[in-house]
Amino acid sequence: MAIGNTPRDYAWGSHTAIAELLGTEASGGPEAELWLGAHAGSPARVLAGEAGAPGDLRAFIAAAPERALGPDIARLGARLPFLLKVLAADAPLSLQAHPDLERARLGFAREEAEGVDVDAFDRNYRDAFHKPELIVALSETFDALCGFRPLEESLELVDELAAADAASRDAAPGALALLRARLSEDDGLRETVEWLLRDGRGGDTGEASWVVERVVALAPALAADQRSRFAPAYATVVDLAAHYPGDPGIVISLLLNRVTLRRGEALYLPAGNMHAYLRGLGIELMAESDNVLRGGLTPKHIDVGELVDVLDFSPLPVPYLHPERTGPGVDTFRPDVPDFVLHRVEAADAPGTPIPLEGPAIALCVSGDAAVAGAHGRATLARGASVYVTPDEGPLTVTGDGLVFVASVGAGYA
Repeated sequence: MAIGNTPRDYAWGSHTAIAELLGTEASGGPEAELWLGAHAGSPARVLAGEAGAPGDLRAFIAAAPERALGPDIARLGARLPFLLKVLAADAPLSLQAHPDLERARLGFAREEAEGVDVDAFDRNYRDAFHKPELIVALSETFDALCGFRPLEESLELVDELAAADAASRDAAPGALALLRARLSEDDGLRETVEWLLRDGRGGDTGEASWVVERVVALAPALAADQRSRFAPAYATVVDLAAHYPGDPGIVISLLLNRVTLRRGEALYLPAGNMHAYLRGLGIELMAESDNVLRGGLTPKHIDVGELVDVLDFSPLPVPYLHPERTGPGVDTFRPDVPDFVLHRVEAADAPGTPIPLEGPAIALCVSGDAAVAGAHGRATLARGASVYVTPDEGPLTVTGDGLVFVASVGAGYA
């Protein structure tokens, strides 16, 4: 069943990247995310291929959940568990993290019991689901912040800032000393993030705001010094300060891993991982949920207490998700949750390679042409075309010369 959608026009989106990728006409405004799924905020339109189908994918699933999802998944509710997106960032997104499934269920039930409107500005949990996600770079580079760097690295970075401050004409050593003291406390990362967000928002009179101001003043010179291994982090400070002046998330960014993906590389962001996409074009796949706890770089609601309780402050390596080669021409990104799995298919190298389905799927062609075939049907996809695949199609095969992403439910979801 052919599906399509109109890109979301968030201000941080690229004006050209999605249109160029999919061979469509640019709108003239920002095009940030193309949603291919059944999310109520922007369900994909049904274009062709299912006689009598409703106008969008969400309505199709609601009308025939067993056919659309398979009986096992349908028993859990008429809900597609994943959302596939094309994401094009031309400016930094907000710092954010997502709860695990248990916390989402408890938080949603609590706010429901308290009578907080589901669309209220200060609502944290808009549903009872978690929202792990992965991103695969389609552009030559894709820049992001993800997870806390080792504390010793953060202290080394602060010491480098302090040395630059001491060498400056207008030295103000107190600001960096404050930051280092916070980081050196027991549970220093948590203490520092909470302090920055509580003290550094809503005005410019707090000590945290002084730290933000000083870091922003020192960053340009350090960003230009290629002898520093932290030069990319300082360059990020310059970029964030231009988009979110005075925001405490600018300093929090220095505590996070700064990563540049190359085309085809992927990150997986599990529950509790503080992250922000900075710039680039990618395929994003996530569990369908609206549960986002923000941590800066945004005018939206920030619940500091809930955020720090959700965050994983353990210093971790950059959370790359390396694909498995599951057959000729097929690489599979398989996270540690059953909600979704993503197959990247080079059609010319994969004729006849079966792509197993554990449930419904969505296939999107991002270059060339390809044909997707299952047990009962076959669809030809030009660049930019996408189809919804019902689970009765069984294993899929992809032929042609295109690059196709196939998103589906992972094993063990139902």
